Amino acid sequence: MRHLVRSAALIEAWFDMLPPQHQPAARRLQALVLAASPSLGQAVKWGNLIFTVNHFHALAIAPYKTHLHLQVFRGAALMHRFPMLEGTGRGLRHLKWRYSQPLDEELIADLVLATVALIRQGPPPGAGEG
Repeated sequence: MRHLVRSAALIEAWFDMLPPQHQPAARRLQALVLAASPSLGQAVKWGNLIFTVNHFHALAIAPYKTHLHLQVFRGAALMHRFPMLEGTGRGLRHLKWRYSQPLDEELIADLVLATVALIRQGPPPGAGEG
């Protein structure tokens, strides 16, 4: 079984691989996510910074050339409360910020808390089947 690599050095290396002008926004987003839920685990996977709840993927910071995504792995289940989430997949949704755009601190905190509460309720339907 593969495990996420969670070392603090790897997380710092992830930030270091970002272009210098993108690092402040990514670090600020990480700080806001952790401020809302300090017990979240962190790991690097798929080139993104992943936040976990009890080893389940909860959120991710995904960097792009012109913007950041705060991905919500079970975001489809939160669309009624957060209609500004983008995406059309089975579960994943995201918020998008340009690097020059200010982060919406209240929205991030609310979304993180709702995501953590949803994951603590149990796995999504169909998880573990097959």
